Amino acid sequence: MTHTEATGIVAIIPARGGSKGVPLKNIRPLAGYPLLAYSIAAALLSRRIGRVIVSTDSEEIAAVARAFGAETPFLRPAACSTDTATDRAYLAHAMEWARRVEGRVPEYWVNLRPTTPLRDPAIIDEAIEAFLAMPEATSLRSGHLCTESPFKWFERDEAGFFRGLRPEDPRPEYYNLPRQAFPAVYVPDGYVDIARASFMLASELTNGPRMYGFVSPECTEVDTLEQLQYLEYQVGTQGGPVFDYLTQNHART
Repeated sequence: MTHTEATGIVAIIPARGGSKGVPLKNIRPLAGYPLLAYSIAAALLSRRIGRVIVSTDSEEIAAVARAFGAETPFLRPAACSTDTATDRAYLAHAMEWARRVEGRVPEYWVNLRPTTPLRDPAIIDEAIEAFLAMPEATSLRSGHLCTESPFKWFERDEAGFFRGLRPEDPRPEYYNLPRQAFPAVYVPDGYVDIARASFMLASELTNGPRMYGFVSPECTEVDTLEQLQYLEYQVGTQGGPVFDYLTQNHART
Protein backbone atom coordinates (compact mmCIF):
# COMPACT_ATOMS: atom_id res chain seq x y z
CA MET A 1 0.00 0.00 0.00
CA THR A 2 1.39 3.41 -0.99
CA HIS A 3 1.50 6.50 1.19
CA THR A 4 -1.05 8.16 -1.11
CA GLU A 5 -3.49 5.28 -0.60
CA ALA A 6 -2.97 5.35 3.17
CA THR A 7 -3.75 9.05 3.43
CA GLY A 8 -7.09 8.31 1.77
CA ILE A 9 -8.04 6.15 4.79
CA VAL A 10 -8.81 8.12 7.95
CA ALA A 11 -9.92 6.80 11.32
CA ILE A 12 -12.53 9.03 12.88
CA ILE A 13 -13.22 8.51 16.58
CA PRO A 14 -16.36 10.27 17.86
CA ALA A 15 -16.08 11.32 21.49
CA ARG A 16 -18.56 13.93 22.64
CA GLY A 17 -18.46 15.26 26.17
CA GLY A 18 -22.01 14.46 27.22
CA SER A 19 -23.11 10.99 28.30
CA LYS A 20 -26.16 10.16 30.40
CA GLY A 21 -25.41 6.48 31.11
CA VAL A 22 -21.78 6.89 32.22
CA PRO A 23 -20.68 10.51 32.84
CA LEU A 24 -17.54 11.49 30.87
CA LYS A 25 -17.61 7.95 29.52
CA ASN A 26 -15.10 8.51 26.73
CA ILE A 27 -12.27 9.39 29.12
CA ARG A 28 -13.34 7.10 31.96
CA PRO A 29 -10.40 4.87 33.04
CA LEU A 30 -10.37 1.29 31.82
CA ALA A 31 -7.51 -0.73 33.33
CA GLY A 32 -5.56 2.50 33.88
CA TYR A 33 -6.15 4.16 30.49
CA PRO A 34 -8.96 6.40 29.22
CA LEU A 35 -11.59 4.49 27.25
CA LEU A 36 -10.85 6.71 24.25
CA ALA A 37 -7.19 5.65 24.24
CA TYR A 38 -8.05 2.09 23.21
CA SER A 39 -9.65 3.17 19.92
CA ILE A 40 -6.81 5.57 19.21
CA ALA A 41 -4.25 2.81 19.82
CA ALA A 42 -6.18 0.37 17.59
CA ALA A 43 -6.15 2.94 14.76
CA LEU A 44 -2.44 3.68 15.22
CA LEU A 45 -1.65 -0.05 15.10
CA SER A 46 -3.60 -0.53 11.86
CA ARG A 47 -1.43 -1.04 8.77
CA ARG A 48 -4.10 0.52 6.57
CA ILE A 49 -5.07 3.70 8.39
CA GLY A 50 -3.00 6.76 7.52
CA ARG A 51 -4.47 9.32 9.92
CA VAL A 52 -6.34 9.30 13.24
CA ILE A 53 -8.80 12.12 14.02
CA VAL A 54 -10.91 12.48 17.16
CA SER A 55 -14.13 14.40 16.67
CA THR A 56 -15.18 15.98 19.97
CA ASP A 57 -16.93 19.02 21.37
CA SER A 58 -14.81 18.95 24.55
CA GLU A 59 -11.42 20.61 25.08
CA GLU A 60 -10.76 18.16 27.94
CA ILE A 61 -11.36 15.15 25.70
CA ALA A 62 -9.32 16.76 22.90
CA ALA A 63 -6.32 17.10 25.23
CA VAL A 64 -6.56 13.42 26.20
CA ALA A 65 -6.84 12.42 22.54
CA ARG A 66 -3.67 14.34 21.62
CA ALA A 67 -1.78 12.82 24.54
CA PHE A 68 -2.43 9.37 23.09
CA GLY A 69 -1.43 10.26 19.54
CA ALA A 70 -4.59 11.42 17.75
CA GLU A 71 -5.23 14.67 15.91
CA THR A 72 -7.96 17.06 17.05
CA PRO A 73 -7.94 19.63 14.23
CA PHE A 74 -11.39 20.99 15.08
CA LEU A 75 -14.00 21.02 17.81
CA ARG A 76 -17.31 19.52 16.80
CA PRO A 77 -20.26 21.97 16.82
CA ALA A 78 -22.93 21.56 19.50
CA ALA A 79 -25.50 20.63 16.84
CA CYS A 80 -23.46 17.49 16.06
CA SER A 81 -22.99 16.57 19.72
CA THR A 82 -26.48 16.12 21.16
CA ASP A 83 -27.97 12.87 22.48
CA THR A 84 -29.99 12.60 19.28
CA ALA A 85 -27.20 13.44 16.80
CA THR A 86 -26.59 10.70 14.25
CA ASP A 87 -23.35 9.25 12.91
CA ARG A 88 -23.99 11.20 9.73
CA ALA A 89 -23.81 14.50 11.63
CA TYR A 90 -20.22 14.14 12.83
CA LEU A 91 -19.04 12.28 9.73
CA ALA A 92 -20.42 14.92 7.36
CA HIS A 93 -19.00 17.69 9.57
CA ALA A 94 -15.50 16.15 9.41
CA MET A 95 -15.71 15.59 5.66
CA GLU A 96 -16.88 19.14 5.01
CA TRP A 97 -14.12 20.46 7.27
CA ALA A 98 -11.52 18.53 5.25
CA ARG A 99 -12.93 19.87 1.99
CA ARG A 100 -13.07 23.45 3.24
CA VAL A 101 -9.79 23.65 5.18
CA GLU A 102 -7.53 21.09 3.51
CA GLY A 103 -8.93 21.22 -0.02
CA ARG A 104 -9.49 17.47 -0.33
CA VAL A 105 -11.67 14.84 1.29
CA PRO A 106 -10.25 11.39 2.05
CA GLU A 107 -12.46 8.74 0.49
CA TYR A 108 -12.54 6.21 3.36
CA TRP A 109 -13.55 7.09 6.93
CA VAL A 110 -13.08 4.25 9.41
CA ASN A 111 -15.49 4.91 12.25
CA LEU A 112 -14.16 3.56 15.57
CA ARG A 113 -16.48 4.39 18.45
CA PRO A 114 -14.69 4.55 21.84
CA THR A 115 -17.51 2.51 23.38
CA THR A 116 -16.18 -0.64 21.67
CA PRO A 117 -12.62 -0.55 23.05
CA LEU A 118 -11.32 -4.12 22.75
CA ARG A 119 -10.50 -4.48 19.07
CA ASP A 120 -7.81 -6.36 17.20
CA PRO A 121 -6.10 -4.01 14.70
CA ALA A 122 -5.61 -6.96 12.32
CA ILE A 123 -9.39 -7.36 12.12
CA ILE A 124 -9.79 -3.63 11.39
CA ASP A 125 -7.35 -4.14 8.50
CA GLU A 126 -9.37 -7.14 7.27
CA ALA A 127 -12.48 -4.97 7.13
CA ILE A 128 -10.66 -2.20 5.25
CA GLU A 129 -9.24 -4.68 2.76
CA ALA A 130 -12.68 -6.19 2.19
CA PHE A 131 -14.17 -2.75 1.55
CA LEU A 132 -11.37 -1.69 -0.79
CA ALA A 133 -12.05 -4.82 -2.83
CA MET A 134 -15.74 -3.91 -3.23
CA PRO A 135 -16.02 -0.61 -5.16
CA GLU A 136 -19.77 -1.21 -5.52
CA ALA A 137 -20.27 -1.10 -1.72
CA THR A 138 -21.59 2.23 -0.41
CA SER A 139 -20.46 1.55 3.18
CA LEU A 140 -19.35 -1.17 5.58
CA ARG A 141 -20.93 -2.08 8.92
CA SER A 142 -19.70 -4.70 11.33
CA GLY A 143 -21.88 -7.08 13.26
CA HIS A 144 -21.58 -10.33 15.15
CA LEU A 145 -23.92 -13.31 14.88
CA CYS A 146 -26.92 -13.07 17.19
CA THR A 147 -27.05 -16.29 19.20
CA GLU A 148 -30.73 -15.84 20.09
CA SER A 149 -32.97 -15.11 17.12
CA PRO A 150 -35.08 -11.95 17.52
CA PHE A 151 -37.68 -13.65 15.29
CA LYS A 152 -38.59 -15.67 18.40
CA TRP A 153 -39.17 -12.55 20.52
CA PHE A 154 -42.47 -11.00 21.58
CA GLU A 155 -44.00 -7.60 21.92
CA ARG A 156 -46.59 -6.95 24.64
CA ASP A 157 -49.93 -5.33 23.83
CA GLU A 158 -51.88 -2.89 26.00
CA ALA A 159 -53.85 -5.70 27.65
CA GLY A 160 -50.65 -7.44 28.68
CA PHE A 161 -50.68 -10.25 26.10
CA PHE A 162 -47.58 -11.36 24.25
CA ARG A 163 -47.66 -11.59 20.46
CA GLY A 164 -45.01 -12.53 17.94
CA LEU A 165 -43.12 -9.97 15.90
CA ARG A 166 -43.88 -11.71 12.58
CA PRO A 167 -47.69 -11.86 12.23
CA GLU A 168 -47.23 -12.61 8.52
CA ASP A 169 -45.38 -15.88 9.26
CA PRO A 170 -47.70 -18.71 8.10
CA ARG A 171 -46.26 -21.30 10.50
CA PRO A 172 -48.49 -21.87 13.56
CA GLU A 173 -46.80 -20.56 16.70
CA TYR A 174 -43.65 -20.05 14.66
CA TYR A 175 -41.95 -18.47 17.70
CA ASN A 176 -41.73 -21.90 19.31
CA LEU A 177 -39.62 -23.25 16.46
CA PRO A 178 -35.86 -23.78 17.02
CA ARG A 179 -33.46 -20.96 16.22
CA GLN A 180 -32.27 -22.83 13.12
CA ALA A 181 -35.72 -22.34 11.56
CA PHE A 182 -34.99 -18.63 11.08
CA PRO A 183 -32.48 -16.63 9.03
CA ALA A 184 -29.18 -15.70 10.67
CA VAL A 185 -29.30 -12.22 12.22
CA TYR A 186 -26.32 -10.00 13.04
CA VAL A 187 -26.01 -7.48 15.88
CA PRO A 188 -24.36 -4.17 14.89
CA ASP A 189 -21.52 -3.76 17.35
CA GLY A 190 -19.32 -0.78 16.45
CA TYR A 191 -16.23 -2.95 15.98
CA VAL A 192 -15.43 -1.20 12.68
CA ASP A 193 -17.65 0.79 10.31
CA ILE A 194 -16.48 2.49 7.11
CA ALA A 195 -18.10 5.41 5.29
CA ARG A 196 -17.37 6.27 1.67
CA ALA A 197 -17.09 10.06 1.35
CA SER A 198 -17.98 10.24 -2.35
CA PHE A 199 -21.28 8.47 -1.62
CA MET A 200 -22.13 10.33 1.58
CA LEU A 201 -21.48 13.81 0.24
CA ALA A 202 -23.58 13.14 -2.86
CA SER A 203 -26.61 11.84 -0.96
CA GLU A 204 -28.64 12.26 2.21
CA LEU A 205 -27.70 8.78 3.41
CA THR A 206 -24.88 7.39 5.52
CA ASN A 207 -24.82 3.68 4.68
CA GLY A 208 -26.64 3.57 1.38
CA PRO A 209 -28.25 0.66 -0.49
CA ARG A 210 -25.15 -1.55 -0.65
CA MET A 211 -23.95 -1.75 2.93
CA TYR A 212 -21.36 -4.51 3.15
CA GLY A 213 -21.78 -6.70 6.22
CA PHE A 214 -18.46 -7.48 7.88
CA VAL A 215 -18.78 -10.29 10.41
CA SER A 216 -16.80 -9.30 13.49
CA PRO A 217 -16.01 -11.12 16.74
CA GLU A 218 -18.55 -10.73 19.50
CA CYS A 219 -17.61 -7.70 21.58
CA THR A 220 -18.84 -5.63 24.52
CA GLU A 221 -20.03 -2.05 24.10
CA VAL A 222 -19.98 0.39 27.02
CA ASP A 223 -23.35 1.90 27.84
CA THR A 224 -23.45 1.22 31.58
CA LEU A 225 -21.05 1.08 34.53
CA GLU A 226 -21.67 -2.68 34.73
CA GLN A 227 -20.41 -3.13 31.17
CA LEU A 228 -17.35 -1.04 31.97
CA GLN A 229 -16.65 -3.28 34.96
CA TYR A 230 -16.99 -6.36 32.77
CA LEU A 231 -14.48 -4.87 30.33
CA GLU A 232 -12.07 -4.37 33.24
CA TYR A 233 -12.34 -8.11 33.84
CA GLN A 234 -11.78 -8.86 30.13
CA VAL A 235 -8.68 -6.67 29.94
CA GLY A 236 -7.30 -8.17 33.14
CA THR A 237 -7.75 -11.76 31.99
CA GLN A 238 -7.25 -11.51 28.22
CA GLY A 239 -5.08 -8.44 27.53
CA GLY A 240 -4.67 -7.96 23.79
CA PRO A 241 -2.54 -6.05 21.27
CA VAL A 242 -4.12 -2.67 22.02
CA PHE A 243 -3.64 -3.00 25.78
CA ASP A 244 -0.07 -4.20 25.23
CA TYR A 245 0.63 -1.14 23.06
CA LEU A 246 -0.75 1.20 25.71
CA THR A 247 1.29 -0.35 28.52
CA GLN A 248 4.47 -0.17 26.42
CA ASN A 249 4.00 3.45 25.40
CA HIS A 250 2.02 5.23 28.12
CA ALA A 251 1.96 5.33 31.90
CA ARG A 252 -1.23 4.26 33.63
CA THR A 253 -3.29 6.90 35.41
